[in-house]
Amino acid sequence: MSSWNRIPLIGLDGSNLLAYLASLGTLRTLALENPDGVKMSWTDRGGAWRPVIHHPQLAGEADLADRLVALLDSTQPPNPAFTFANDLALEPEKFAEQATAAAQAATAADRTWADFMAAFGCEAFAEQGTIQHTAFCVMKGAGHQHFLGFMAELHRGTDREHFQRALFQPWDYADPPPAMRWDPHDFRPHALRATDPSKDAIRTVRGANRLAVEALPLFSTVPTRGGLGTVGFRHSTIEEITWPVWGPAIALGALRSLLSLPELQADRPARQELAARGVLQLYRARKFKEDRYRNFSHARELL
Repeated sequence: MSSWNRIPLIGLDGSNLLAYLASLGTLRTLALENPDGVKMSWTDRGGAWRPVIHHPQLAGEADLADRLVALLDSTQPPNPAFTFANDLALEPEKFAEQATAAAQAATAADRTWADFMAAFGCEAFAEQGTIQHTAFCVMKGAGHQHFLGFMAELHRGTDREHFQRALFQPWDYADPPPAMRWDPHDFRPHALRATDPSKDAIRTVRGANRLAVEALPLFSTVPTRGGLGTVGFRHSTIEEITWPVWGPAIALGALRSLLSLPELQADRPARQELAARGVLQLYRARKFKEDRYRNFSHARELL
């Protein structure tokens, strides 16, 4: 490991859900090209937990940004999972048709379409004629905000500068929509503003949204006794997501196991037990709805 290059992603704060997903999307994108050739750890820097990419070839920020542009090539057609519909409010039959096509197209070298479909939902679980879907879906067309449509738009319009600013600079929220509504700053309540926020232009960090989309296959939907669940979420009287930051550099396979640990979802997670697994901190955010829109709260620390 000592011979690997360390690239801190100093623009990402692990306590922000969008930034956390962007870090995982970065790792997954690089690891799909070389599963054993990239790992991630976290370090305390500037008063926040920041991710660090460990890579044997990429030498620094410029190399990493160039590689992401090449791997997430906006000049190529987007993943079919982004284009078969605008939203996930789909009849089970239509979703099943797409999921079957994705499964048939999957190969040992490339199963990204199928992995996204598994993260999106399942036709075996339906409510009011449409599938139950991932807990990350906070848009269903209200206000012209479209879960899948925005993914396709992010694919088409995100460039190297967007990645560079998202990963290596303080977030300036200089970009126009779309945004996936995973950033707690996307919630703009009327009561805390002097003017109607619906009339203000939405500003976001486009590169972070694009990379965060690539993290979704790490959070598969799974059958539960209460219906369809999503890895990382727990459902009681409220819906919450919990995520870890960790110390040792780990690869994508180990990360998948870590995200699925039942211990993360405890009311009071066991500090010593998680520390023995390398976990440095846990964050938990609440998913809530106000007016027509669903949002994620700012996270709280659990350890």
